[in-house]
Amino acid sequence: MTYIKSKKLQKGDTVAIISPSWGGPSVFPKPYELGLKTLEEFGLKIKEFPSARKDADYNYNHPEFRAKDINDAYADKDVKAIFSSIGGDDSIRILPYLDLEVIKNNPKPIMGYSDNTTLLTYINQQGIITLHGPCIMAGLSQYHALEKSFQEHIKQLLLENPENYSFHPYKKFNHGYPDWWKEKNIGKIKKTIKNKGWNWLQGDSVVKGILYGGSFEVMEFMKGTKYWPKKEFWNNKILFLETSEDKPSPSNVKWMLRNYGIQGIFDQISALLIGRPRDYSEEEVKELESNILNVVKNEFKNDTLPIVSNMDFGHTDPQWIIPLGIKAEVNCKDKTFKLKEKIFED
Repeated sequence: MTYIKSKKLQKGDTVAIISPSWGGPSVFPKPYELGLKTLEEFGLKIKEFPSARKDADYNYNHPEFRAKDINDAYADKDVKAIFSSIGGDDSIRILPYLDLEVIKNNPKPIMGYSDNTTLLTYINQQGIITLHGPCIMAGLSQYHALEKSFQEHIKQLLLENPENYSFHPYKKFNHGYPDWWKEKNIGKIKKTIKNKGWNWLQGDSVVKGILYGGSFEVMEFMKGTKYWPKKEFWNNKILFLETSEDKPSPSNVKWMLRNYGIQGIFDQISALLIGRPRDYSEEEVKELESNILNVVKNEFKNDTLPIVSNMDFGHTDPQWIIPLGIKAEVNCKDKTFKLKEKIFED
């Protein structure tokens, strides 16, 4: 597949804000508005589409309304990128209403994570680069509370368009945010924990591939539907997966992975990357990693596929921006992970 790249963002560009899943801004406007200020600090102009602040119940009851915002944001020539306010659990319902011709004829990046996985992966299958990364309310709202390396990472990948970008573990991480019902908690994070780095579970090779993936649970919503990739799509992919704040058990993750195995996906992809799980104890992390390795290596007899866990993406903060559709390299010898091309056109 040939992926279409859009122009990189510049100061003064207009970006669209949508709520494609839960109408979180209508319930918690303060963290939403703080996240918007972060984008404005980057020099970007904000254009809120109707779903952005729409009542959460209305958004839930009208998936076609949410989808129209996505179609309109892609059709809008002034809009250079699209940002999701927050995740949720039912964006799968908007996929039938997407206008693929409009989207493909007006390629631009859309960024989010969690339930936004449906949009990111399906739009990426159309040949468009999408961005798995912080949402307005969850990630960008806490921008100034997170370490400087996160701030630099966000600016570099969104605004500077580096080539051969190397990812590095953050020094510390946290599991979510204090209760948003209390105004004093807005923009804050929970207690930070020292990051012990990535865990290289298997592999001794240097592999390249195309990035693709998202939330474990949300990918499950798509399996068996026409929105799931065709078999040949998986060839040469670097698959990245992460668990949500709902905290699926290590056994649940094992069962999910078996489905990938029975589809033959482990024999097609170049590497498997696992995000740091949120709210797991150290014992649960060990069980999770043991289950992942056992499924791939023992149950499906693949003892060469590089597998790296505890990586800095997903539902813990700070998290990376991972571009779907971009070439990357996983080097088991040097224990590095890097992009091998620019995300945008210059």
